[in-house]
Amino acid sequence: MRLRGGSPGSSAAGAGRTDGLRLAVGLLTIFPVRVPRVDRRTAGAAMGSAPVVGLVLGLVACLPLLLPGPPLLGAVLAVGALAVLTRGLHLDGLADLADGLGSGKPADQALDIMKKSDIGPFGVMTLVITLLAQIAALTAAGPFALVTACVTGRLALVWACRSGVPAARPGGLGATVAGTVRPATAWRVTAAALIVAALAGVVLAAWTSASHPPPVTAPLEWGPATAPSDRTSAPLGLTPAALSGWASAVVAPIAMAAGLGAALLLLRRARRRLGGVTGDVLGALVETATTAALVVWAVIG
Repeated sequence: MRLRGGSPGSSAAGAGRTDGLRLAVGLLTIFPVRVPRVDRRTAGAAMGSAPVVGLVLGLVACLPLLLPGPPLLGAVLAVGALAVLTRGLHLDGLADLADGLGSGKPADQALDIMKKSDIGPFGVMTLVITLLAQIAALTAAGPFALVTACVTGRLALVWACRSGVPAARPGGLGATVAGTVRPATAWRVTAAALIVAALAGVVLAAWTSASHPPPVTAPLEWGPATAPSDRTSAPLGLTPAALSGWASAVVAPIAMAAGLGAALLLLRRARRRLGGVTGDVLGALVETATTAALVVWAVIG
């Protein structure tokens, strides 16, 4: 039976994308979903849809930042909410990878260390530093930065699962998703994410400018008692809040690129030491990209 306006091939492709999105939600969040089938094609679609899931996670997790109260408290609650929404799996993967790489053992022994349920000193230190960095950066950056960072973290999965990146072991999540994303898809998803982030920054800037118009003041007459510093002005007639909004249109893609770059460097290290990716490596890449994007945003935003 054919659908009007489509073909069996397009219908199957649409179903594959839907199954992929469902699988991405099931793998990357606490929300239970039912996936009719799980194969490598569906896994590739899931990894390609991961940034969309990151967008939803960021929008939900940033809600505490919009509540009245100290910015530090909002940042702690937002980071905590993100950990709960992801079941803490990415943080667990970060700690396990830190223990495996920090052990200095050969690949097979390092992988065995990563499979253990306990956390060693390298894992504890990495978790503490990462969470502190996320909270400190988020205190200065704000909600839009968190949404952008969450998308960046899941964008790292697209690149980690592209063709040519092997799995470190035959079983597990890494073997299921490794090599399932075509390089062309990774580039398209990345370009789309960067463009959407820049456009979202423009929309935010326009809204901020409309909400914070510059004050209308009478021009000052310069005289002996009036110095140039007495003139109140802003570049292009914008208030500091409006300027910050327009800056976000530039900072957002820069922060995303920096976060993705940090994740790719870690991926290169994991491939050299472990031979490929595992579920723990993927989780570590998510946290690395998220943290780096937040830090860059806080520094230059």
